[in-house]
Amino acid sequence: MNPIKLALQYMDTVFYEKDLDKLRPLLADAFIFEGPFFSFNTAAAYINSLKADPPAEFKYEILRSWEDNHGVCLIYRFAKPGISTLMSQWFEVEEGKITKTLLIFDSGVFSN
Repeated sequence: MNPIKLALQYMDTVFYEKDLDKLRPLLADAFIFEGPFFSFNTAAAYINSLKADPPAEFKYEILRSWEDNHGVCLIYRFAKPGISTLMSQWFEVEEGKITKTLLIFDSGVFSN
C-alpha cells in the first residue's frame, strides 16, 4: 500500500473505526508515535492506549497533503464537541508499514 493510502486508512481507523485492532496491520512492530500529550515506541503500546481511552466523537477534514516515497504529511482540521483546531501529522513509511508518526498541534485548546 502506498504512503498516502496507509495514512488515510490510519486516520479513518483512529477516528471512525470501532475495532482499533485494525490498526495493527498498518503499523510496524517498533512503531513510534510522538505527540504533545503522549509518546509510544511500539505498536502494541499505542493501540492499547487507544483502547484504554477510545476516541469518541472525533472527526477530521484533510486540508492539504504531501507525499514522497517514504512518507506523508497531512494537515487537517480536527474537531470534537467544543474543540476545533488545526493539526499536522507526518507519517514515515517503510516496506508498506507506518514506522513513525509525529503529531503537531496547539495543546492549549484542550485545556479550556
